[in-house]
Amino acid sequence: MKAVLCKEYGPPESLVIEDLPSPKPGKGQVVISVKAAGVNYPDVLIIQNKYQFRPPLPFSPGGEVAGIVKELGEGVTNVKVGDHVIGSIGWGGYCEEVVADAGRCIPYPPEMDFVHASAFVMTYGTSHHALKDRAMLKAGETLLVLGAAGGVGLAAVELGKVMGARVIAAASSQEKVDVCLKAGADGGFVYPRGPLDRDAQKKLSDDIKAAVGPNGADVIYDPVGGDYAEPALRSIGWEGRYLVVGFVDGIPKIPLNLALLKNCQIVGVFWGAFTAREPARNKENLAELMRWVKEGKISPLVSKTYRMEEAAQALNDMANRQVKGKVVIAVG
Repeated sequence: MKAVLCKEYGPPESLVIEDLPSPKPGKGQVVISVKAAGVNYPDVLIIQNKYQFRPPLPFSPGGEVAGIVKELGEGVTNVKVGDHVIGSIGWGGYCEEVVADAGRCIPYPPEMDFVHASAFVMTYGTSHHALKDRAMLKAGETLLVLGAAGGVGLAAVELGKVMGARVIAAASSQEKVDVCLKAGADGGFVYPRGPLDRDAQKKLSDDIKAAVGPNGADVIYDPVGGDYAEPALRSIGWEGRYLVVGFVDGIPKIPLNLALLKNCQIVGVFWGAFTAREPARNKENLAELMRWVKEGKISPLVSKTYRMEEAAQALNDMANRQVKGKVVIAVG
């Protein structure tokens, strides 16, 4: 089988494609014939040894795949050969076949094809956990989404609307804001590209306040971080919840007096750890998401597909923030 491999840590150009033996499943595992692999920002980090998880070299990036169950290991009963599944695997997905724990194989409704299925779980799982479990978002509240045209951001826009919130989308271009408005956002604005000096940060805070209204945002969803975090937090409403989702623009330093002044919460979101620590709750959340897919309430935007030979380009586009919604590597 063909696989895109990281044999030494480095930029996307350091990846290579090699032929490997087909894998065999162990106890409680399955082999998936991969048809499509979602591309996510953690894939950019993991090949540079900058992510929370450090798989041993060599490895294939790719934390989520969609495909067909090819072979079962001992004791597997929740899926059968021939089933179409999403594999939530952490890494290993940019290849023609992959071994996955059977418990991390998720059946999906026939309304989804392989490409859209591979673009679903990580972004929607993260955003659903963030808004439902961590922010406890309520109908009628105002949700501000930074980086709103990216994978997790656009999922947060859609999910915020399903949950009954007023959603304001912030992105780095009008084209990206328009994507968010088409996905259901109630309003949006363009913020400047970083780095931001103090004057630019103050203007951003003023722009956010103008967009969300005088009472501020009840919930702020932030996968961006960097120079955007402090001005966003300054604009939060009384007893708001600030969701720390990611750091595409760098890890910020926050003056904690801002949390005191607004009586607000700064809330971490680590969906990957949540799935391991609370699998029953995660299963309930995934069931709710799949129900919303069947009802036509949510659907990932896949803006581009790449071939395996174009994996480096896909990761560079992700790193350079040129992606709208999700991009996918088509394998089979």
